[in-house]
Amino acid sequence: MPSTRRQHFITPFLDYLTLIYAYIRTILNFPNRPHQQRISSVSSSAKPAKNALQYYKGKTLVLDLDETLVHSVQLGGANQFPVHATIQRKQIEVQSEKQSILYIVYKRPHTDFFLKTISQWYKVVIFTASMAEYADPVIDWLEQDDNMIMQRYFRQSCVSKSGNYLKDISIAESDLSKVCLIDNSPIAYELHQENGIPISTWINAPNDECLLDLLPLLDALRFTSDVRSILKLRNLSPSVEK
Repeated sequence: MPSTRRQHFITPFLDYLTLIYAYIRTILNFPNRPHQQRISSVSSSAKPAKNALQYYKGKTLVLDLDETLVHSVQLGGANQFPVHATIQRKQIEVQSEKQSILYIVYKRPHTDFFLKTISQWYKVVIFTASMAEYADPVIDWLEQDDNMIMQRYFRQSCVSKSGNYLKDISIAESDLSKVCLIDNSPIAYELHQENGIPISTWINAPNDECLLDLLPLLDALRFTSDVRSILKLRNLSPSVEK
């Protein structure tokens, strides 16, 4: 077999073995543990094997904003609903040309820990279909002056198609072997389906643990040579959906 063809088959296989190794070290009993133990499991996970480190050259993780990390409601609007007292929230004022609009922004459970963890593993980018006037103060609130989010892209960076907003993640990372997009809307990663990681839509569930559920996969993917070689093998569905 020619060397190029051999490499074509060997690289995905090595990626798969790397994923299995990294996944096993954090996944054992992970879904069944209380979230405090699961957080500890990720925080104290062992260092990867030396052969895995050769693939880790820094990757980019692109995150959606609304219904992935937060949910927002216009103050005084019709879509009001009860929200558990444990859910963190912040009032955001958005200035438009004609008026000022107030939003209550609710933070998905475990978002703080999730961002702090993945910012140690990846270059973190927010890519939202929302306008910058709204999204910028929300992202500032999520960051909490920790400089975890390296880039921000808004609606004007999306590709409009039949009334939907598609996200071309190549503007965040031109090498598609090194970038993933987490989004609750599969339409968002239609341009790069092999790079998409779905997550269930969050509105107000106080016991949601979907962000925690993604950490073992994200921990493993950062050591693969091509994230697509793993993600395209999986029929990833919102398994985090309760």
